[in-house]
Amino acid sequence: MTIIVKDKHTLLYKGFRFKCCVGKNNFSKRKIEGDKKTPIGTFKIGNLFYRADRFKKPLTKLKTYRINKNMGWCDDINHKKYNKLIKITKKKINHEKLFRRDYKYDFFIPIKYNFNKVVPNKGSAIFIHLTKNYQTTSGCIALSKKDFLILIKLIDKNTKIKILR
Repeated sequence: MTIIVKDKHTLLYKGFRFKCCVGKNNFSKRKIEGDKKTPIGTFKIGNLFYRADRFKKPLTKLKTYRINKNMGWCDDINHKKYNKLIKITKKKINHEKLFRRDYKYDFFIPIKYNFNKVVPNKGSAIFIHLTKNYQTTSGCIALSKKDFLILIKLIDKNTKIKILR
């Protein structure tokens, strides 16, 4: 089955309709790093990451990983690990910090956009993550925690996401 992002406020899956939010500058077929646009297309999804210091392991068929303090997602267009999970070291590599003070990455799933044959500057760190106020994102898709927890009970490793516009 496929998760459908119908528009900037609606995510559909198996008869469920969830309110969501997307990139501040809407959608793009030609995403570039930092443009605050959500990529259009059909993509595989990754594993579920969660904050075990805040929540118990959620019910899901997805493989799960605990987020720890030295985890990041490389958004450095000049680094060989661009758009990959990295261990944060003292070396200066631009990255998205995954262990955050806020709640947004308490649970998240990477969307496998620009993932296998990575193209530098085409966009990185595109996730399904949490929101409380449905404010726009930097290119990700965000759901309320309640809806996110429902969705992860329904999906599995073969689920794809189709972002229409």
